[in-house]
Order: sequence, then structure tokens, then C-alpha cells
Amino acid sequence: MATVRFTLNGVPRTVEIDERDTELDVLRHQCGLTSTKSGCQPQGQCGACLALVDGKPLVTCATPASRMDGHDIVTLEGLDPAERELLARSFVAAAGLQCGFCTPGLALRAKSLVDHHPDPTREEIARGLDVHLCRCTGYAKVVDAVLLYAEARRTGVMPEIGEQGRVGEPLARYRGRDLVLGERAFVDDLKVDGLLHGAVTLSPHARARVVAIDTSQARALPGVIAVATAADVPGERWNGLLYDDWPAFVAVGEEVRCVGDVLAAVAAEDIHTARAAANLVEVVYEVLPPLVDPHEARQSGATRVNPVHDNVLSATRFARGDVEAALATSAHVVTGTWQTQRIEHLFLEPESALAVPRDGGVHLYTQGQGIFDDQRQVARLLGLPAQEVHVELVPNGGAFGGKEDMSVQAQTALLCWLTRRPVRITLTREQSIRMHPKRHPITLTYTVGCDAEGHLTAVRASLVGDTGAYASVGSKVLERAAGHACGPYRVPAVDIDAVAVMTNNPPCGAMRGFGANQSSFAIEGCMDLLAAKVGLDGWEMRWRNAVDVGDRFGTGQILEKSVGVRKTLLAVKDDYYEALGAGRAVGIACGIKNTGIGNGAAEWGKCRLVVEPGGTVGLYNGFTEMGQGLLTVLTQFAVEVTGLPPSVFRPRVDSTFALACGQTTGSRATLFGGRATIEAAKGLRADLDAGRTLSDLVGRVYAGDVLIDDTTPPDAGVPDPKTHTAFGYATQVCVLDERGALDRFIAAHDVGRVVNPALVSGQIEGAVHMGLGFALTEELPCEDGMPVTFKLREIGPLRAHDMPRVEVLLVEEPEPEGPFGAKGVGEIGLVPTAGAVAGALAMFDGTRHHHLPMKDSPAAHAIRVGHIHSHGDPGRWH
Repeated sequence: MATVRFTLNGVPRTVEIDERDTELDVLRHQCGLTSTKSGCQPQGQCGACLALVDGKPLVTCATPASRMDGHDIVTLEGLDPAERELLARSFVAAAGLQCGFCTPGLALRAKSLVDHHPDPTREEIARGLDVHLCRCTGYAKVVDAVLLYAEARRTGVMPEIGEQGRVGEPLARYRGRDLVLGERAFVDDLKVDGLLHGAVTLSPHARARVVAIDTSQARALPGVIAVATAADVPGERWNGLLYDDWPAFVAVGEEVRCVGDVLAAVAAEDIHTARAAANLVEVVYEVLPPLVDPHEARQSGATRVNPVHDNVLSATRFARGDVEAALATSAHVVTGTWQTQRIEHLFLEPESALAVPRDGGVHLYTQGQGIFDDQRQVARLLGLPAQEVHVELVPNGGAFGGKEDMSVQAQTALLCWLTRRPVRITLTREQSIRMHPKRHPITLTYTVGCDAEGHLTAVRASLVGDTGAYASVGSKVLERAAGHACGPYRVPAVDIDAVAVMTNNPPCGAMRGFGANQSSFAIEGCMDLLAAKVGLDGWEMRWRNAVDVGDRFGTGQILEKSVGVRKTLLAVKDDYYEALGAGRAVGIACGIKNTGIGNGAAEWGKCRLVVEPGGTVGLYNGFTEMGQGLLTVLTQFAVEVTGLPPSVFRPRVDSTFALACGQTTGSRATLFGGRATIEAAKGLRADLDAGRTLSDLVGRVYAGDVLIDDTTPPDAGVPDPKTHTAFGYATQVCVLDERGALDRFIAAHDVGRVVNPALVSGQIEGAVHMGLGFALTEELPCEDGMPVTFKLREIGPLRAHDMPRVEVLLVEEPEPEGPFGAKGVGEIGLVPTAGAVAGALAMFDGTRHHHLPMKDSPAAHAIRVGHIHSHGDPGRWH
């Protein structure tokens, strides 16, 4: 141990450090300052760990703690209270935060920027934010927040925060101030007496037989309290969302199937010891050749990847009309193959779980997207009744589908069960990337016809998706890709098939867009190719084919209501033709995305309003807050119905009540959670209307339960299926500059009804940011099943200065089955993005791109992230 002496927030400190400590470790663990976050340690590439060192903004996760000696360090906690409140108010007023994990670092950066540039421009701010990664916002509102903060410092006028809270009115994000200042804890911030730190041992091989596991060296390391393997599991090791095909621990004699498989978990008195012990677990492997090509994996005789399934996990087909005849009589036919890539979610908060002993069971603090699925699977692993596992959501630092499957919840709970002490496991960024499911790479082969006027006649498509080693929800992703394969277009004859194929690559599952964006890239490419043959521009081609009420969706569902795609086309029409007339390269694409899982699933929205002492009302629901603003909009529904002010409501997500709704997925939380909240609020409103006060009603529980079970599965065989409850629609326009770089992006979206203007536009801006990465720079290539990089900049999400101007146009086409007409917008924002970018690039230089990301394009060349170099072959990845 060594000693360092430094000044922290104006106070002299002397701290003993471990040689493995970084500055961030000291700030968080020894000094207890949790405004600094660990998003990528030790890369220094996300900015969440920012501190001011001798007045300079520096990342702390990549700097050895020994370098703190003699320096003056200031964190967000150390700013003047008035400065802190002004920063918080500026970010909240501008809606410049979503999940909030990156926000304290951004706020401290704003302080430093404005200190040096009291009246900064948008461009100066964007460049100043280069070290920071925000996966949620798309940066536009972060820049707005810095501008507000700078203006308030110059003028002394405080930014105004929306407090009205009824539907359609501004309301500040729930606990937004605490998020900005780092005062609302994430799982890794929670403080518990007697805490043990956990770590896991992962397989270095994508496929190998486990011959032996020796934990003796790990157990012998001083400070280690427990080492768990498959042999220690008292219940069922194999769990999963749809199938029990994923072991929490791989046992001796079994195969590891991907590089995210867990062999052992360690609990120790400190994190360094835990991770060192995890590295001391000796595993003897018989290394086997991995099966990494989905086209090979689906062939007869291929090695079986998972013992629970055949390699073809699922096959989905939608067919109607005579496709052969329609294509044969079409005036124009185009055929092509499009390929999308594997993508890492790269939520800023790595996976973390905390388990605390509780009355014969455990209390699990989770960041998962479905607390009741976590409860079911952890109870099954421990061999306990579900009620003995109390699960509480700690709203997470981003998810985007990547936290639907369990990560370390089971291993954490088991270590707690074995030691009867609190245990927390937090993954490193590399472990996170290896463990959780990704976006599916999909090969899409299309043949599409149209008549002489450009009206579509038929679509034939075949989709093959690499779903990796475990099922996750891969079958549903390919089902969704198939259902959305025709886009928001009227097609008389359809023949679509889609298969999910298992390999030894990292598992693939839910990610924002859920297959619809992969299909959109292909069908939008076909639309552009056909438009050129007919002699139409992109807008007119889409106008002639856009669905309306009474038309059939690709699945055969007749669209009976809330079909807003034509309104979104009209919203962008003038901008599209203005850019075209100015000689700019411009691309256009339309999108459709289901709201609600549908396809025969029984779906619930559940809410409980509990009147509490002190004039507050607990608002319990079963869906997860992960930055999208769910808890805020549910509060607005309650305000609208009851007439009570927003400050009365206290949103919570835990297992106090049986509110199992499944995963927060399918853009459905607002739709179904909102309807349930309205039902519960009606009961409270009736008692208030009867003259009773909240004080009179303390202890009363008002229930809202909404069941949606009227959708049909793809194989129902009925003439008029209803595959989904509702749909969101969009039209997006991409305009390039004279270099072929991104210049302007216009996103018109049918949101049903605007509940919270700033939150809904922020969701769309963030989705566009992710969609542009999908189009141009983001990928997670693997070699023999192992990702070739874990570096954030190489994985490729765009930084603030890479983003074009994004203009969001909100269109309202009320959804009768939605709360006050609203429908989900969390995913539709990136569905048409890649198609719009591809269209603009084709107009710019005549190159029609069929593979994502389009890294060989001038638009990608103008962006400084996403450049990967393989150690073995520096020219292979670029």
C-alpha cells in the first residue's frame, strides 16, 4: 500500500491506495463520491468519470491513483451550491438528460467550458464534448442545456422548468435534478454495510468442453470469502426468457458455447481481490472448433450449438397472394441482397446487481428490463418460492433491449445466498460486451416488383439472422423482421420467410428496433432502385405506396386506425424538395414499428396507486425506467385523471405487488402502463370527487389491470389477422453537404398524442443518433466468436460533433387503444434512418450500399469513430 496526499473539493486528504487503484477508484470507493461514474474503465473514452484536476477537466478512470499526489481535485460534489443548482436546473429545463448516467460528467464539463467560453456557440460546445459519450440523447438537448447554463450565468436569469404535468404539457423528468448532480444512485453506487464484492470467470473460448474446474488457488487468496460454481447451485442452473437454455454456470462435462459463459463467481472483501481471484480459477478446456457462420450452421449435419434447440431456432413465414404471377407481370423488378451487422448496445452503465439477505430469502436490486422475469429466474436458481426473492428496480443507465436477459443477477444472488452477506457484482466494460446479447446480423435477400406507375406489386424476401449461442428473444426478432419486411407500404402479394440460426457467436436478442430496422434498410433500398427505374423521386415513390386506413400490413393485418405515415410524408415534403432543388444529395425513407409485442402474446399493463401518509401517492407499475421517461409520463397520466399536482406522485418499480408485465420491450410501456395507470387513477379520482381527501384515504390501494389478448400469431391461418395492437410511423430525410458528410437530418414521427413534448422529441433525437451509427460507423465484428475490440471509439457510436442538425417534427394521429391517444416512440426513431442515409449517398456519388455499416462512404469518412484494426490483419477491419 502507498499513500497519496491531495486536496479534494477544498479539503486536504490523505488516502492509502492499492497499486491497482485508479483515480476513479479512490474518488468512488475511498472518498465516497459517486457523481464520478465508471462507464469504460480503464479506457477513458466515455467521460462519465470526469473531474477537474488543477482546474483542468480530465478523465480519472485511466490514470493511476499514484498520480493524484499533490494535486487539487474537484468533483461535481465540490462546486458551490448555487452553481450546482444552476447546472441541474439548466439540464432539466432543456431535457438534456435521459438515463442520467453520463450526465454528471457532462455537467462538470459544462462548468469548465463556460468558465473558459462564457458565450459559446453550438459548434464550440459540441467539440468540447468530444470525450463524452451519451447513448440516449443524441446530444442536441445536452448542447441546449449548456447554452441555457451559459446564458443564465451571463444574465442571472434562472431557466424555467416545466411543472404543469398534464398530458401534452411540459413536466420535468422525475428526479432529474438528482440525476444531473449524481445524487440518484445506480446499482454500483448503493452503499450497504458488510458488502462483499463479486467477480466472474468467463470462458476465453467460444466453444470448448469443460474438463475440470479448480478453485483452490482462488479460495486461498486472502480476502476471498466464497467461490461458486455450477456445483453450488441449489436449484435450476438453466434459465431464459423464452426457453430454459442458458446456464448461469457451465458445469464440468458441459460445453461453453460463447465467450460470455460463466464458469465461476467469487465474493471477496474488495473488488481487486475478487477480480484477482476470478482470474485464479483454473479451468481445463478441450477446445473445439466454433461454429460461427449461420449459413453453415443451418446445414444438415452441422454441429449442434445448444442442447435445447436445433440450430434453426425458429422459422417464420408470411404469405398471401400469388407472388410468382405478380412478379412475372410487373413492369419493373429489382433483386438484391442486403447485409446488416452485429451491434453492441453500449449502454453507459455496465451491468450490476446487488443482493442482500432477507428473512430466509434475498432482496435483489436490479437494473434489468423486467423485474418479475428476474424474480422468477433467480428464485428458480436458488430453489426458492418466488415470494422469497424480493426484487427492486434501480432505474438503469441505459438498456435499449440489452438488459432484458439476466446478466449477473443469478450469480450475485447465489453468492449472497451462500455467504449470507450482501454481495454486488459489477461487470467491466469488456465483460459487459462479452456477456449480453447484441443486435442481430441479418442477411436479407429481396425481390420486389412494381407496375409502370411505381405501385408495388409483390415482395419476396428471405432473411437469415445469426442469433448466437442462446435463444434470448432471437426468434421474436426474426419474426418481427419478417412482419416488417414490406415496410409501411401497400403490397398485394407477399412471400416472406425468416430464420433465426444458432452459432457460437455472442447471443443476439432485443435491441432498439428489434428487427424492423434491418428489414427497413433492405426494403428502402428496393424502393429507391424501383423509383429510378420508374423515373420517380424518392418522395413520390413512397407517397404512391404508403399504407392508409383499410390497407394491409405485411403480416396481413388490416390497418383500421391511427395510420400516420402519409402525414409524416407531408410534414417533410417541402424540406425534401427544397434540398433537391438546391442540388443537394438527399435521401428519404419511411418506417413502421409495432407498439406492443402482439403476435398472439397476452400482454398486461398493471398499476397500483397507494395513498401514503404525508400527502403522497405511490405509483407502482411493472415496467422499467431506463431513461425513456416512463415514470414521468405515467405521472402525467395520473395527473390528468386525478387533477392532483405531479409532486404528489412517487413512482416505484418493485415486487411489493404482483405487477408482472414481462419485459419493457416492444415500445409498449407507455401504451399499456399508461392505460393501467389511467384505470387506477379513475378509482382515486372517484373518491376525491366524493369529497374525500388524501389524508382520509391513507392506506387505500387503487388497482389498474389491463389485459390485451386479441392479437394473432403468425401461423394463425386466419384471413384477417391482428398481429399488433398499434403502430408508430415515420418519414426521415437525410441531407449531405458538398463533401458527402452528414449535414441535416429531418425526422417526422406519428406519435399518436404528444404526452411530454421535450421527452418525446428527445427519444427521437436519441434514436436517430443510434440509427446514424447503425448506418455508418457501428459494428462489433468477431473472430472465432470473440469480439475483435472492446474500445468505445472503435465500436463506433457517434460523438456530439459528428451529429448533423436534427429536426424533429411531431405528428399526431391519435391511437384509440393508447392512453389519451399516445403510442410508443422508443424504437421507431431509428427504423428508417439507414435507408435515408443510403439513399442520400447513392444520390451523392452513385454508389448503392448493400452492407452496413457504410464505412466506405464519404459520410463515414467524415466521422472520427468506428475505425477498427485487427491485431492479426490491420487491413481486415477499418
